[in-house]
Parts: sequence; C-alpha cells; structure tokens
Amino acid sequence: MSTSNTISLEEVAFFPRPATSIPVSLKFSDAGRNVSFLWSEDGSLNRSLYSLDIESGARKSIISPSGGGDTEATLSAEEKLERERRRERGLGVTKYSWSSDNDVLLVPLGGHLFVQNGTNGSLRKLVDGGTGSLQAPQLSPDGGKLAFVRDNDIFTISTNGKDSAPVQLTTGGQANKVHGLAEYIAQEEMDRYEGYWWSQDGTHIAYTEIDETHLPLYRIMHQGSEDTGHAAQEDHGYPFAGQANAKVRLGVIPTSGGKTVWMDLGSDQDIYLARVHWLPSGELWAELENREQTQLDLLRFNLSNGEQSLVLHEESDVWINLHKSFFPLRDGGFVWASERSGFKHLYLYDQDASLVRQLTDGPWLVDEIVAVDQTAAQIYFLSGKEDPTQKQLFSVGLDGEDLRAITSEKGTHSVVISSDFSHFVDIHSSVENPPQVNVRNLLSGATVRTIWDTTDPKVEALKLSPPELVTLQTRDGVTLHGALYRPPSSFQAPYPTVISVYGGPHAQLVSDSWDLCVDMRAQYLCNQGYLVFKLDNRGSARRGLAFEGAMKHDMGNIELLDQVDGVEWLVEQGLADAKRVAMYGWSYGGYMSALALGRAPETFRVAIAGAPVTHWDGYDTHYTERYMGTPESNPKGYKESSVMHHLHKMEGRLMLIHGLIDENVHFRHSARLINALIDAQKDYELLLFPNERHMPRSQKDRVYMETRIVRFLDTHL
Repeated sequence: MSTSNTISLEEVAFFPRPATSIPVSLKFSDAGRNVSFLWSEDGSLNRSLYSLDIESGARKSIISPSGGGDTEATLSAEEKLERERRRERGLGVTKYSWSSDNDVLLVPLGGHLFVQNGTNGSLRKLVDGGTGSLQAPQLSPDGGKLAFVRDNDIFTISTNGKDSAPVQLTTGGQANKVHGLAEYIAQEEMDRYEGYWWSQDGTHIAYTEIDETHLPLYRIMHQGSEDTGHAAQEDHGYPFAGQANAKVRLGVIPTSGGKTVWMDLGSDQDIYLARVHWLPSGELWAELENREQTQLDLLRFNLSNGEQSLVLHEESDVWINLHKSFFPLRDGGFVWASERSGFKHLYLYDQDASLVRQLTDGPWLVDEIVAVDQTAAQIYFLSGKEDPTQKQLFSVGLDGEDLRAITSEKGTHSVVISSDFSHFVDIHSSVENPPQVNVRNLLSGATVRTIWDTTDPKVEALKLSPPELVTLQTRDGVTLHGALYRPPSSFQAPYPTVISVYGGPHAQLVSDSWDLCVDMRAQYLCNQGYLVFKLDNRGSARRGLAFEGAMKHDMGNIELLDQVDGVEWLVEQGLADAKRVAMYGWSYGGYMSALALGRAPETFRVAIAGAPVTHWDGYDTHYTERYMGTPESNPKGYKESSVMHHLHKMEGRLMLIHGLIDENVHFRHSARLINALIDAQKDYELLLFPNERHMPRSQKDRVYMETRIVRFLDTHL
C-alpha cells in the first residue's frame, strides 16, 4: 500500500518531535524572581541554560557551552546508562541544579563539575573529571559544599574555592560494592535515582551501600563493536525474577568526616529501600517495602545508634505503588498519600503519626503533590479528577476543605511552583494544541509572562491532524479510553488497521496531550491509508488500583482481551477491516504484540514486536514480582503468560526487533522466542541493531527501522 505522504520516514525517526523543542527542567531561582530552564534555540536536542526575568520578561543565556557541550560520543559509559534509566535524549547542557537558597548553580559538563554564583556569576570548574567518572553530583542545601561519587565512594568539596582538592567521605567502595549510587532496580523500577541525601542543615549525609558481590554477572557482548578488547563487553548484576537482589544498607556519616552509623533496616534483609527523607527537625526517615511489595513501612531512625521505630504501616492485597507524595510539616506532622481506598488520596497525620483526616476522596486519584504552602495551609497537587485523560492543578486546604481547580484549560498540565507561592510555571498541551510554557499567578491563575508559545512550521507543513479521543465498553462493561487516527478522506473504510499498544502497568498511552498528536509513525501510517488505534486496557495507570490489579498474577490475559474488544468496537463502527488487523509495540508493547498472534490469532494477523519480554522469568525482580509474584510462587502464571506457551496457536506474520546491547530487556528474550519459533516451525522476520540498547538512539538506525516496519505492514497487511 502506498500513496503520497507529506511525512517522510526521516521525519518519523527524527527527534525532537514537531513543536516539542520547548524549555525543560524549569526551576525558579533568585527568590522566585527568575525562571531558569534548558532550551535549544535551534530546535535541536542540543540545549543551553537560560534564565527569564519574570518582571521584565528579559531572557538571557546563562550557559551555552563551546563545542556544543555533551554529546552521545562524549558521555561516559555510566552517564549513558543513567540516561537509559531516565529515557533522556537531551544533549548539550543535560542537567543543572540550584542550592536551596538559589545562590549557587551546579552544572555537570564534559565530564567535569562547574559552579556559578547566581545567574550573573562566572562559571568556574570546581572538579576536573580527569580519567575517572564523576557521578551523582549534589550541592548541599546552603550551596557551601558539593558532593559527588567517584570510584564508588562519596567525596565532598567546598564551592567557595578554598579547598584545593575533594575530600573522600566514605571508604571501601569497589566495583561490586558501591557507596552513594542507586542500584539498577531503584533507578529502573522504583523511580529512585539518588544513592545519598544531604541533611537539611548540611551536617550529615545519608547514603546507601549497594552490595552485588553475590549476584551472578550477566554479560552483554558488543557484537557490532570494532573494539576487540575489554570495551567490547559489559557485565551487569541483573536481578532476575525470583532470584537474589542487591543487598542495600543505609548509613549516615558527618560531612566533617568520621564513622558511618548504619541504620537498622530490620531482620528481613530481602527488602527494598524505596525512599529516604531528611526532616526539618533533623530526623532521618525512610520507606521500606517488602519483597512481595504488599507492605510499606515508614520508619524513623536514631542517628546515634541506628535504631528504628515504626511511623506508619501500609498494606495492600493488590500491590504497593510507590509514590513521592510524602511531605513533612514544620509542626512535626506530615502529609501522606495512600491507595487504601482503591484510589491514591492524601491524608494528614499529626506529630504522633496519628491520622488527623483524609484530605481528598472519591473515585479519582491524586497524581502527585507539587507543593505545600504551610503558611496558607494549602496543598497543591495534579490530578485527572474530572477526566483521567487530562491532568489539572488543584489545591485543597490542610483542613480538607475548599478543593478547587486552579487550571481549567483542557489537556495536560505540568507545574512548578515558586517557593514564595506567588507564581507557577505551567507547561500545558492537548491533542489539538502544542505545548505552551507560561508563568502564571498562583492565586488567580492569570498568565503573567510567556516563556514559550512559538509555532513550529512543521506542524502545518506536515499536515498533522490530532487523533480523536474515544471511549468504549469492554465485554464486561468496563470503560476504556482510546485514540483514533483516521486516514484522509481519499481512503474508504473499512481500513487496514494497526493497533499501537503498550498495555502494561504504570503507563498511560491515551492522554489529552500533544504527545499523541506527534506520534509520527501513527501519522505516517494514517496518511498511507491505515487506521491507527491506541487503547489503554486494564492494567494501565491513572484509573485506580482495581483497574490496574485486574492483571495480577496473570499478565497478558485481560490486557489482550481488552485489545480484542477494541478491535471489535472498531469493526462495529465500520472502521476496521476485520481481516486486516496488525499490532505493534515496544517493550511491554512488544510482548503484547508477539503474544497476540498466539493468544488471539482470529483477531490479529500481523505483529511487530520491539524489544519484547517473552518470558517473565527473564525480567527483573521489582517490576515482575509486583505483578506476578515469583516463578516459584506462581509457576502457572509464569508459564501461561509467556509468549512461547501460545506459539502452537500462532498464525499470521511476526517481525521481531531488538537491540543487541539492550541491558533492560535482554536480547535473550528474543533469542528464546526464536528457538521456540524454530521448534514450532513458525515463520518470523528478525531486525537486529548491534549498537542499540532498549531505546534506539541513532537516527540512521531509526530511519532503517521505520522503513522496514512500513515495508512489513505493506507486504503482509
């Protein structure tokens, strides 16, 4: 199938997407007078650091590195792996931070660490990277010191230039026993990237010791590398489902130097250190999750001897979803989020950890706390209260009264609030409107300064049309949300149909945001005459614990049934050709796509599976066991959820795509499936990228991939 297309495959593979080269990493600075941000003036991924004066509207460049700053070629191996965890594509200036008083600026650049006083100061190199790698740099709250990890230990240095060399704080770090860095599972699955934390007065650092000496190493060979030496391989302590995790200890050390006091994390060592909190009072608290992820304890520690005491205990018969909605108050109380009602809501506790009141309630959930104004007794949070495909800013009093929406523009809002609670930065988009970035008055919601609203000419030139947001009912009456990309009027229904899927938990594809509009593969296929459809099946995020938990211990079942119902709905609408339906997806979506040909061959005739998990015993502990238990506790679930278990029923055409150095979903998943396909004498097509990890980064690789995908669909659908 082919026709004229205003979108080229080069455009499909290109980043950033149209109208998405917007300011990112927005932060208030200079006591709320300025907003700093990373932005690319030429619309590329190569960013510089800028500042906007809110009162005057004047914009200036703070840091625009000569030579373009960090590139994929100059980043260290450690930085590249961290970017994989964060799904980060930006280059140039890739990160920065301010001290809590906004006076000292930290910028890692070119493997070195630079600091600057305020927006008008001079940038100066504080720590030379030399031949080693400087990781996880953090300013002390007052900006007087900088900490970082080198050679697996924590170092500190004064930012005022008085210290001639960094001072080593921890000792004994080695390749498989690391101080101050988050372990793989924390970064990839727990949304915890920190391995150490400054106390609020700067006198102590709490840090993790990650011991992987007992973990078997999983070796990844760089088969496409020109290097025949050590650089052609890498070893990872990967924790497979049902097997050992890294051992984690939490210690506290004075920043002036001294001995570490190790905190008592309990007699059960097979736990997850989920979150660590320093309170304004100087107390250290932490969140510990059991291996089964059905219990979460909030603990406080005695810094002198490490003794623990229980503050709060949470249990769930589904699973615990970790969050970042803990906020300590000056009076010793705290705000806490819990899904105990089935939806994530906010609760107020007093200084004795006794529940004072529930602050929000109803069949909707709080996404995250943005800020708490203790003086005005107001909490600001994001939620899809009225529509789960949207995200708006709300506030509620600490008395649980006066719940109100602050933003009202249809779509998705992301928000940063100034420390004086006078303004907020609002990053807003919808399927019909590209992102806008504005500074707004927090009280009235009125826009006081526009940071970004530039129109990208590509949007018009490429004739991008927003998808239609729809709802449908499953066979058992559950409401699902979908996004429909209709072909131009020159094509006639019913159309050959492609289902674009993720399907797994902790994700939402269908949201009223610009990201849906700039799905360039969907836009391209649409112009080629394909109907493209996305559906958030049960298991997806932002619909409550029961909606998510429908797939507990049985991955790939209810999710696929919902997708089949989606196809049947399209057929009933006269839109989809029931004999020509394909599915494509990546990661969990790749799993769903490969599974569809065996589990629903009467519905899906073609599948394109990118980096698929083919058997859950080959994926990591924290993600897999949350939903499936262990292979030992749930052997039937693991067996029946594997792609290989259903190959005897497989019909249609399968394309497998995988990067050979994928350290997240190992190529072993596709290799095991290929062995099973051969045993079952089933045809398949294989597309490999020797130098790609889980997220293809090379423009040439992505263009080649998109070309092959379109050719495969044209040939077989």
